[in-house]
Amino acid sequence: MRFSDIIGQERAKAFLTQVMAREKIPHAYLFTGIPGIGKASTARALTAALNCMNPEADDSCGVCATCRKIRTENFPDFVKLAPEGQFIKIDQIRELNRALSFAPNEGGYRVCFVERSESLTDEAANSFLKTLEEPPPGNILILSATEPLDLLPTIVSRCQRVPFRPLTPEEIEQYLMEREEVERDSAVVLARVCRGSLGEALRMKDSGFLEARQEWLHELMALVKVPQEKALPYALQLAEGLKPLGAQGGDRARGGLQDLLETWANWYRDLLVLKTGGPESIIVNVDFSQKLKKSAKSFKIGNLIHSVQIITQAGQDLSRNRNPGLVLEHVILALRRLCEWRGDPDRILERNH
Repeated sequence: MRFSDIIGQERAKAFLTQVMAREKIPHAYLFTGIPGIGKASTARALTAALNCMNPEADDSCGVCATCRKIRTENFPDFVKLAPEGQFIKIDQIRELNRALSFAPNEGGYRVCFVERSESLTDEAANSFLKTLEEPPPGNILILSATEPLDLLPTIVSRCQRVPFRPLTPEEIEQYLMEREEVERDSAVVLARVCRGSLGEALRMKDSGFLEARQEWLHELMALVKVPQEKALPYALQLAEGLKPLGAQGGDRARGGLQDLLETWANWYRDLLVLKTGGPESIIVNVDFSQKLKKSAKSFKIGNLIHSVQIITQAGQDLSRNRNPGLVLEHVILALRRLCEWRGDPDRILERNH
């Protein structure tokens, strides 16, 4: 892994290359930003650059024994610490401290990357704080978090913050087409629905998300035809049919319902953009643009805003381990009441072919 392999993040890469040019390298960093935008890859690239046997200008060579080990995740001096379940626990920090007490195996720098550092328990965070204050020589600690406010201020103050930005749709689209050989139409959609996260786009690509998304949007447009007394069976049937789409725990642990809710929220946001005269260039569901334009005429702005709020609240309820069937039932009943189609609903339900 080299800095040149990282998509975007030019400011973060430039900062780190400047840091390496100093005589004394800071021992603690805080990488902030949404998941899937290159924080872990950048930590690996920094490890390679610091330990490369034949470094090039501001980067590793990518071909020496050290670089090959890092690329294949066999380098003993790159340590990744991730939550066990929902949290990083005190026993994990104690084990890390024991490992850090020894000199790096390869004689250069050992880099420890703490994934989702906001998941540190209070006990683990306090223990890790002592390590941050004065880590053993030759060790660099990199914490990764979405928001620094989710960490203890004392931890944040001891780290050099390096912000990472969401990637642009164009960057993700180009990566998917050139490196993943994704067809352009699919790449365009994935690049817009992933919210700036390349990791999320790759998960969606490999999970059958695009096919599921088509069905979910058709289900959403069909809500107007569901009688109120059948809303609960309809919601339960839909919830039971959801499958985890490449889930790796965390946000996707509740099957595909989180993906469905975000798909529906994007639909109403697109309608709101069109209804308020916003630029079509920011529409997410570009492959449904004609249907969106027709449907937008049938909604009131207030109802669209309320619809987004309903779905957002459902996502929060889901994260609190509420019953998925009941969450979806509430969403369906609420959205159904807000549907104010004018004209023939069957024309709205025509498939996007």
